[in-house]
Amino acid sequence: MANQSQTDVAIPTFDEFPPVSYADWRKAAEKALKGAPFEKRLITKTYENIDLQPIYRQENLEGLPHLGGLPGFAPYVRSTTPLAFVAQSWDVAQEIACGTPAAFNAAVQADLARGQTAINLVLDHPTLHAVDADQANADEVGKGGLSISSVADLAVALAGVDLEATPIYVQADTSALSFTALLAALVQQQGKSLAKLRGAIGMDPLGHLAGHGHLPRDLAGVYDAMAQLTGWAATQAPQIQTITVQGHPYHNGGASTTQELAFALATAVDYLRAMQAHGLSIDDTAPRIRFSLSIGSNFFMEIARLRAARLLWAKIVAAFGGNAKSQKMRVHARTSAWNQTVCDPHVNLLRGTTEAFSAVVGGCDSLHISPFDELVRVPDEFSRRIARNTHVVLREESNLARTVDPAGGSWYVETLTDAVARQTWAIFQEVEKQGGMGEALAAGWPQAQVAATAAQRAANLAKRKDIFVGTNMYPNPKETRLEVPPVDALAIKAERTEALIACRAAADTSKKQAALAQLAQSGRPMDTAIQAALAGATLGEIAQAARTGAQPGPTINAICAQRGAAPFEQLRAAADAFATRVGQRPQVFLATMGPLTQHKGRADFATAFLGVGGFETIYPAGFNSADEAATAALASGAKAVVICSTDATYPELVPPLVQKLKQANPGLMVLLAGYPTDQIDAFKAAGVDDFIHLNANCQALLSTLQQNMGVAQ
Repeated sequence: MANQSQTDVAIPTFDEFPPVSYADWRKAAEKALKGAPFEKRLITKTYENIDLQPIYRQENLEGLPHLGGLPGFAPYVRSTTPLAFVAQSWDVAQEIACGTPAAFNAAVQADLARGQTAINLVLDHPTLHAVDADQANADEVGKGGLSISSVADLAVALAGVDLEATPIYVQADTSALSFTALLAALVQQQGKSLAKLRGAIGMDPLGHLAGHGHLPRDLAGVYDAMAQLTGWAATQAPQIQTITVQGHPYHNGGASTTQELAFALATAVDYLRAMQAHGLSIDDTAPRIRFSLSIGSNFFMEIARLRAARLLWAKIVAAFGGNAKSQKMRVHARTSAWNQTVCDPHVNLLRGTTEAFSAVVGGCDSLHISPFDELVRVPDEFSRRIARNTHVVLREESNLARTVDPAGGSWYVETLTDAVARQTWAIFQEVEKQGGMGEALAAGWPQAQVAATAAQRAANLAKRKDIFVGTNMYPNPKETRLEVPPVDALAIKAERTEALIACRAAADTSKKQAALAQLAQSGRPMDTAIQAALAGATLGEIAQAARTGAQPGPTINAICAQRGAAPFEQLRAAADAFATRVGQRPQVFLATMGPLTQHKGRADFATAFLGVGGFETIYPAGFNSADEAATAALASGAKAVVICSTDATYPELVPPLVQKLKQANPGLMVLLAGYPTDQIDAFKAAGVDDFIHLNANCQALLSTLQQNMGVAQ
């Protein structure tokens, strides 16, 4: 009987639980809020002008047009291939910012043997502008990227690398034609096949214009070079992309994710039209375009943005008449530079990890994860290893490569994907109304949009509504700054100049000059540029010949790259400099009134608040009277005092305490921890200079405090 009864016991199912309506949930949520407004507390307004709901439901998916797609099929929301990372993982394309060819080669050899799968070659400023190293300013040569001036330089930098087996990504900007000539010449010298060369050597003149404010030549001439390079690649190097549309100038200027994406799409459309005007079809051009986007810290927003990007690009290319292959978007992702910090730099490890996670879940094709020290120095072997291994952990230990589109079907992600697509499309259409991205940049519209968003971000960061851990919140007062190895710019310039002297000495001068003369007159610049490179012509010489007769380039108001944490880092740096001059950090005395339970909460808050600006607090036990607190504060020698107690005790404590402090030292700055709204005017009248509280403008208050205390110079 016992066995029989056990067998007959019914197994519970979810059907036994009664369904709960949204109205029921909201009623319970509002009760938990204890009278606080639901919309104000639980609905989040993003910089993308999207209202994030506290909960998403199946009915949110009703009517979303993209849900019927499958991986590998239009509109490619879920992936451009049927198996995505299950069949082929994303390229581990870590940037290597070494300045000289020999240093670059040592790093790339080490990294390719330890998990890197693609070469991501970052060029220094002179190389990006096709200026040979011996003609450039010494402080620019090898700074922030690799200095390349000749085929010989490339041969050193890429020694031991099989270019037929390893993809290479180069953002070459306006030097793309000249740089490609050098690389193609090297491939021929090595007896390799250009047809097997994979990757991108990208031009992005509008991105360059947005970020730098100028172009070295007229846009029509740049588009001529782009058409020549793109047409050449289509027949000679079909696996090389020649146009890389960058969202980074907009992201690094403070743009929202939808602004960055919309401006990138609008830029790509300008390029499609320009190439059509040069006789290239949509199916010649679209597959030659690679998008390069920055990935910020809003995890789900970034996943949705990458999915929406593929949808919108497919829509655009289809409108141009492009075939299914041409509609597939190729995306390189880079973790954000805008939110990296100098203070507490190891937190950059965590930021990079979450950003990389969202990039992979969103379906990027290649990815750079910023080493934690990238901001302050050329990343060393350790930081490169940690960043590189983040890829491996995501792929191997997190099993992200085992499922196609793991975010697919999420009520939140699918709804957000649709919202991002719609907001992006609205911005894109506004650019189109202005005549395209080139015209919009000339008129200053994208710059104004980015500046407005950047101002919103700055205001929220100043009030700590947005948080940088370790910088404007949770500072580490015992932080040890990263060591920055000294850089001998003159020695680097001398090394690079010596290499160029040797290169020019080894060149067949007559063949080189003949090739350059032909290049200046040729209607097929790629073929003649390659011949010039093989004859020993340098990057700058090839560019100069190819630009014969060029008109001056356009100038606009550039979008200035910035970092959100920079204003707070300046406060910290000023305090550090003060400590070096004086021998101790700037000190603020905490007038802790009453027993520990009365003052501790606000004293601790004030200590952390002031720590953001590099201040040190003198934190005594509680005082029993205003006289006792004033005597101790004045004896400490501190140039500022924060009164810490409760709102209930302040009316009795504050006026006499402030009076005693100000009478003894009129220049003393007196702050109050808290913001008792009904007493603000009275306390200001009593002499309180400012208030430390949750909604305070932390950046402005600390800046004022530093100025009054003589910290800032």
